[in-house]
Amino acid sequence: MSSAPTKYQWNLSSMYKDDNDPRMEKDRELVKEKSYAFINKWKDRYDYLRNPKILKEALDEYEEWNHYFGTDGTEGFYYWLRTEQDQSNTDLKAKFNKIIEFSQKVGNDIQFFTHRIAKIAPKYQEKFLKSRSLKDYRHFLQGLFDEAKYLLSEQEEKILSLQSKTSHYNWVKMTSEFLAKEEREVIVNDKGSKENKSFSEIMSLMDNTNKESRDSAAIALNDILIRWVDVAENEINSVLENKKVSDELRKIDRPDKTRHISDDIDTEVVDALVSSVQSSFNVSEKFYKLKAKLLGVDKLKYHERNLPYGLIDKEYNFEDAIELVSKVFENLDPDFLKIFEGFINEGRVDVYPKKGKVSGAFMANGLKSNSIYILLNYTDKLNDVLTLAHEVGHGIHYTLAKKQNAINFGASLSTAEVASTFMEDFVLQEITKEADDELKLALIMMKLNDDISTIHRQVSIYKFEQDLHREFRSKGYLAKADIGALFLQNMKAYMGNAVELSEGSENWWMYVSHIRNFFYVYSYASGLLISKSMQDSVKKDKKFVKKVKEFFESGESKSPKDIFMELGIDITDKIFWAKGLKEVEDLVDEAENLAKRLGKI
Repeated sequence: MSSAPTKYQWNLSSMYKDDNDPRMEKDRELVKEKSYAFINKWKDRYDYLRNPKILKEALDEYEEWNHYFGTDGTEGFYYWLRTEQDQSNTDLKAKFNKIIEFSQKVGNDIQFFTHRIAKIAPKYQEKFLKSRSLKDYRHFLQGLFDEAKYLLSEQEEKILSLQSKTSHYNWVKMTSEFLAKEEREVIVNDKGSKENKSFSEIMSLMDNTNKESRDSAAIALNDILIRWVDVAENEINSVLENKKVSDELRKIDRPDKTRHISDDIDTEVVDALVSSVQSSFNVSEKFYKLKAKLLGVDKLKYHERNLPYGLIDKEYNFEDAIELVSKVFENLDPDFLKIFEGFINEGRVDVYPKKGKVSGAFMANGLKSNSIYILLNYTDKLNDVLTLAHEVGHGIHYTLAKKQNAINFGASLSTAEVASTFMEDFVLQEITKEADDELKLALIMMKLNDDISTIHRQVSIYKFEQDLHREFRSKGYLAKADIGALFLQNMKAYMGNAVELSEGSENWWMYVSHIRNFFYVYSYASGLLISKSMQDSVKKDKKFVKKVKEFFESGESKSPKDIFMELGIDITDKIFWAKGLKEVEDLVDEAENLAKRLGKI
């Protein structure tokens, strides 16, 4: 298949004319040449670990390699995009797999560079951090030095890396695959028809507006989970023990510390966030009470917590979506609109679903020298408009971050969702302005469901993780009943008495993949709350958009804490997080008042 431009389909010709472009082979050889030129120049040298001038030379070359070549070059990015467009194409998969093999080898061969820098003696670390010639790499170096406090020797790190597959990945994959292979017969419509459905299909039926369907799906899910809970008990204990051993070897004092370091976020910031959200659990309980009233029940069952309220059936073709999003972006900042128009006019948005195309949506960036692309599966629904705004938000963030060098290009996990949710929320607010009261209530409830799930639920999952690791390290093993009790305790904390923790829900931790990846869920809440706090500031003073842009442009040149401090914002202060949480609380109050005005409650 050629990458020749088609309207609203990726035009990849800026990279290659098609899948067999002869330039690919030349680029592949160039990546190999440049990678091993760097490796061979520095692998047997140690003078850059003592002399700032020589380290500057090495880092400049490393930055250039990251900018234009990396481990797989433009070819790797091209074929990754192509496989996302056409997952059933085995020729594409074969070519991409070969690139991955090469990429992994280069990655392993070049890792000595950052590992040795991280291990630089403390007396030289301070010298390097104060060096004016190294100022563009200061934060990068500081991050390596911080990680080094918990790094083992190169050989020990290699052993732990090799063992991670057997001690972590294989356990997690086993449980996931056992669940994924399950099927059950469930009710699929209001006529009582039954069909065999896969695990993922059963999960999606939980939000079905037909009560018989969702109750049938919940029974089926509980049956599957009960079948595999003993396996999951052993799996999670093995994963927890592997983490405990790793932390002890590294002399890490709390299990979530490594996540904070790798995410470039201060522990005090995460602690302030978690504490602030916990203090607002009355808001999430109030939301679920309101939803229960709107749906005409005393309490929601646990599997009904995400049940949608109201009918949102307005359709937007893609041209309508472009017009709406353009209007919002232009009102926020002309540069946002200019970047968006670039995505559309240059064929960097693949819009419609088609056979073989990956599901969902994403923003994709490769090397700093590559263009940024967006994938959608647009079906004219209102949610598709919001998804467009969300993914373009990511694209705007990364486009502006290109002002940084290749080492500082990007966004930390803790702030990765700021731009996306910022843009998405302003677009939703524009849609809501034009809606009648019935639609407005449905839109607000939809938004609140997402916000509560992203903020309050994810912080509760984070607290559940902390409890799991603490209890495991205290007791040495956690029985399924203990795990279930901890899970229910944390779920009840944010939902209160408005949601019934029905029989079987104690096992619903089993399919939560987040807890196997350790402590990253706070980032969902942090990104959205930073976004909401910024939205509040922009609504009060439109000139604040300048600070929003400065944040996007900062990339990873400093820690999120320092970037915001320079903008006059202290994210270690609970007052900052309270500002974002107040936005959610105000929206709950607006929904409640609207429901009363409409006579719904």
